[in-house]
Amino acid sequence: MHIILAPMEGVVDHLMRDMLTRIGGFDLCVTEFIRIVDQLLPERVFQRICPELAQQGRTPAGTPVRIQLLGQEPNWLAENAYRAVSLGSHGVDLNFGCPAKAVNKSRGGAVLLKQPEQLYKIVKAVRLAVPSQHSVSAKIRLGYDDTSLTIENAQAIAEAGASVLAVHARTKTDGYKPPAYWSWIAKIKQQVAIPLIANGEIWDRHSALLCQQQANCQDIMLGRGVLAMPNLAQSIRQNTAAMPWPQVLELLLQYSEFEICGDKSQYYSNRIKQWFSYLKLQYPEAAELFIQLRLQRKSSDILTTLQQALSQHK
Repeated sequence: MHIILAPMEGVVDHLMRDMLTRIGGFDLCVTEFIRIVDQLLPERVFQRICPELAQQGRTPAGTPVRIQLLGQEPNWLAENAYRAVSLGSHGVDLNFGCPAKAVNKSRGGAVLLKQPEQLYKIVKAVRLAVPSQHSVSAKIRLGYDDTSLTIENAQAIAEAGASVLAVHARTKTDGYKPPAYWSWIAKIKQQVAIPLIANGEIWDRHSALLCQQQANCQDIMLGRGVLAMPNLAQSIRQNTAAMPWPQVLELLLQYSEFEICGDKSQYYSNRIKQWFSYLKLQYPEAAELFIQLRLQRKSSDILTTLQQALSQHK
């Protein structure tokens, strides 16, 4: 079994990757997407999204990181993919699943699931550009409005030479509403020869095992579930309990220190609250603390509230 940390735009930056891979259990991380339009982007763009490139493309804990690209022009995606692996990315991932309206309007992300022939052209161009020792992976949803092209899309990606395919088992229209239709991944597996990764609605070890069973797929990708339970990957592997709440608070304080001192400090307030929206699903204490945090805007106030909460548990 391989467990991959999903690319979550505006959530899983290099600081979050650092923390989650220190906890352990992950075999690979995929970055937030880099938008490719009509040019070869400068090296600094890749280095900003993936600072791990300066460490042989690995997090401080040693977990390899793969850069994700999003776009619709095969040649430009190919050129940027080659640059990504040349800089040290462990392969390259192609985003065909982003449901954001702004992205879809510019013919990126999930809207490409309406065009199997374009998926083929993109993957083919990238595969030809990227040296064979590097993996070219792709991430899809089951479709845009429906599942009528699910199998055709997967076949197009596989036939174009993709190394592996991650499947978020919902359509773009489904959004993130439960359930995830894991059995569709088993149907895809019957039609393509490349390895598959199952993604969607994995919140604990039980749902992970159920997903593997219904998807007929051992490899899984964790997204929102690991924000709700930071040690989810370890829990799935070792059948361990959720991380105790005081330990989560220590993690939140560590994250706060990273973010406040980092280059995206202005986003700290929104990001920590976003994280709490997921922690509330696993920890009742998070729901209580969020009542205080949601009205706070200053980083210093949020930090003080977290410190006080931790002191109450010591």
